[in-house]
Amino acid sequence: MDYLFLLAGLFGLFFGGEALVRGSVGIARRMAISPLLIGLTVVGFGTSTPELLVSVDAAWRGVPDIALGNIVGSNIANILLIIGLSALVWPIRVMGATLRRDTTVMMAAALALVPIFAMGQMNRLSGVILLAGLMTYLIWAYRQSGDAIPDDAGLPAPASVLVSGLWVIGGLIALMVGARLLVDGAVSIARSYGISEAFIGLTIVAVGTSLPELATSVIAAFRRQSEIAIGNIVGSNIFNVLCILGVTALIAPIPVASRFLTFDLPVMIAVSLVLTGLLLARPVIGRGTGAGMLAGYAVYVWAAQG
Repeated sequence: MDYLFLLAGLFGLFFGGEALVRGSVGIARRMAISPLLIGLTVVGFGTSTPELLVSVDAAWRGVPDIALGNIVGSNIANILLIIGLSALVWPIRVMGATLRRDTTVMMAAALALVPIFAMGQMNRLSGVILLAGLMTYLIWAYRQSGDAIPDDAGLPAPASVLVSGLWVIGGLIALMVGARLLVDGAVSIARSYGISEAFIGLTIVAVGTSLPELATSVIAAFRRQSEIAIGNIVGSNIFNVLCILGVTALIAPIPVASRFLTFDLPVMIAVSLVLTGLLLARPVIGRGTGAGMLAGYAVYVWAAQG
């Protein structure tokens, strides 16, 4: 039964995330929001909604390792697993400085977690600081909106605001149900096999909540829309740290296990730095680099068991 909950939760998150992004992009287009803001904020936030609901639900129910592991593990999987797979589908060509600047914001957000995690608890003040950083980023992104990402976020938009709204509502319902089932199944499996909740959060839950990012980026890669493939991941990673951890800490303060400060967060910072370096140093992330990222993710999962 626990495995059925886990599987049902994954399906709920995947289809709910797809519906939410589809509806959000449709509404954003009808409201004449710039393509850049759609790519880096609406799509980034929409594909991060599963992480938000799972982390808040886990924090409320007293499993903080899953709440934190979900976010840290998702950011690692987004870079190594999803960008790696996208690059294997089609080499990712980076054009312009916009995504490089946003990758720098992603890097800064990751580094901001070091002093917060070092305190041993994410309290409400930490949540306020992260959300203030999010607002600063959104204002900056809006002012920089002249550099447009192609007006196709890798997903077809519905025909009207009404239909878009129905997609959003349906997506949110599926996400809420999926989040609850996923946490239920993951916690039960972890406890029955003696696997740490942190490892479950960093791997199974993290990859599960990253399914919308995976779908969006791989579809974008198939369509040769490189900046959407990268922009979706960069925007999602920024929202994961600044918005989702911020909101979760504001709702329910989270104790931080020592492993996150000594192992998992340094890995997240390291892979963020690698991505930043790739975007600054070369115009293309090729298949060889993608294969190396996938191998790196396999090594991380193996090492995270300890």
